[in-house]
Amino acid sequence: MAGRPSIFDEEKVLDKATELFWTRGYEATSLDDLLAVMGLGKSSFYHAFGSKKKLFEQVMDRFSNDATHRLAGDLPTHPRPMERIREFFREIADSGWNKHKKGCFMGNTVVELTNGDRSLCTRAIRRLERMEDLFRHYIGVAQESGELRTKEDPVVLARYLQTMWNGLNITRRMHPDPAALRPLIELQLQILK
Repeated sequence: MAGRPSIFDEEKVLDKATELFWTRGYEATSLDDLLAVMGLGKSSFYHAFGSKKKLFEQVMDRFSNDATHRLAGDLPTHPRPMERIREFFREIADSGWNKHKKGCFMGNTVVELTNGDRSLCTRAIRRLERMEDLFRHYIGVAQESGELRTKEDPVVLARYLQTMWNGLNITRRMHPDPAALRPLIELQLQILK
């Protein structure tokens, strides 16, 4: 037996839920907050998403897939993968003020839920590890091709880049001005030579 057809645009309500979770975090977002911003009744919400936690998992998967897939899609075809990774970091400075003030969705989740919901925290950590794995792989490729001269262990360099990503996402909340962020990013990128 087929369920009732959805009478809402799932992509739009997921966008609204993402924005709310990203701004407030998981714990501070109530079901009533979600219902209000998504424009859904409880019955429609539970039918479509099951629970607040299941919705958050879906939002995390969708959010992570967008960011990681964009980079993962670019790297195999880019003639200089390390330059694409540098561009990826430079894009942080050029994000809009609204993104600067929210930081990194996955990083925020890890910080918020380290002592809370371990399954959601672990899920966020895994999303960040995917990015770290991309960095590690393409650092190795760039070292083999000669694009990257450093002999530093690709695992250590990838973790450095992940640390840089996490730190910049906090710093951009403090200094949401592209002119303030660009020199910091360039200084940190000097390790990729």
